[in-house]
Amino acid sequence: MAYVATRGGERAIDQSERLYRAGMGTIGAERVAEIRQSLPWLIGRVMGEASLYEEDLAALALAQSGGDLYEAVLLLRAWRTTQPRLAIAETVTQDQLFTHRRISAAFKDIPGGQILGPSLDYSHRLLATGVLEGRPLVPEPVEPAPLPAPARQPSLAAWQKAQGLVADPAREEVAPDDIPDLTREPLLFPAKRAHTLQSLARADTGGVLALGYSAMRGYGNAHPTVNELRLAEAEVTVRHPCGTLFSAGRVKVSQAEVTSKGKSGQLDLGFCATLGWNEIKVIAGATLDLNAPEAPQNSPVNEEFFLYHTEPVEASGFCIHFKLPHYVTFQSALDALRDAKSKAAGAKTAPDPVSGAAPEPAITGEISA
Repeated sequence: MAYVATRGGERAIDQSERLYRAGMGTIGAERVAEIRQSLPWLIGRVMGEASLYEEDLAALALAQSGGDLYEAVLLLRAWRTTQPRLAIAETVTQDQLFTHRRISAAFKDIPGGQILGPSLDYSHRLLATGVLEGRPLVPEPVEPAPLPAPARQPSLAAWQKAQGLVADPAREEVAPDDIPDLTREPLLFPAKRAHTLQSLARADTGGVLALGYSAMRGYGNAHPTVNELRLAEAEVTVRHPCGTLFSAGRVKVSQAEVTSKGKSGQLDLGFCATLGWNEIKVIAGATLDLNAPEAPQNSPVNEEFFLYHTEPVEASGFCIHFKLPHYVTFQSALDALRDAKSKAAGAKTAPDPVSGAAPEPAITGEISA
């Protein structure tokens, strides 16, 4: 009932939206293509949080929203719900990924070798102000490697398990054919591991980073070491109704495994993966997954806390709704406040029940003109 007053302002609402869009100007295919080409990492983040891999649509959502990430994710998720589901792709394992970058902070040498791939981790953070003065920032050509690394790399965790270094998972594993779908089933607690990983895959990057960082700073029960981090492309293999398997293309994916010494004397693993390339998110998400099994009830690494509070559409929508009219509820609060103040003032001016004398006036800091 607090929103009834908005009915009288339909024209104002319409003009408000027009004013917003006027600031962005005409959106054409050229702008969408430029966003897709120039902001690939942002495109990856939006696709991951929308749980929809389509680079052109992600670029369009960013253009249409003026770069508002939460609005762009909401646009993509809304569009996604209108599309039919044609098939379910086959399961992809780590050793099947077409790997662009694969590093480990836990080992100097790993089976398959360290592959730095595309990264700014080792660069100087210098703003290229010359671009504003007419000197374009032209990337230097990449030199061909003398011995290219194999496109597919083994799983580091599988190598550790073969040596008896990794503890058996405390949470139930789900067969590929029985994996639940978070977009069709509600998130219930205690959450299934598959639901936890799906929720982290489409969680808000900033929220996951904040809570993951809190665990790293000591508010969790396990400190992470990056066991393996990958940026890769996953083959989308689909089974045709006639039974033939075929490739429908590739999608960019990020995945991270973090590890910590567990109580059993072996290594515990945390995992996170998402669509697009987003290293920060998967490292922080894997940290939350690592800390979840033994998390105290009221801690930031408790699964109910971090899964609920990193859902970008629900969280941003709840925050945005506070901008809408709340006249009725706020006036009710003001009426209660005025009534309480009136009763308090009446109590101060009432005569003393024993002597019958009025109370002395209160001394304040106000000065009359």
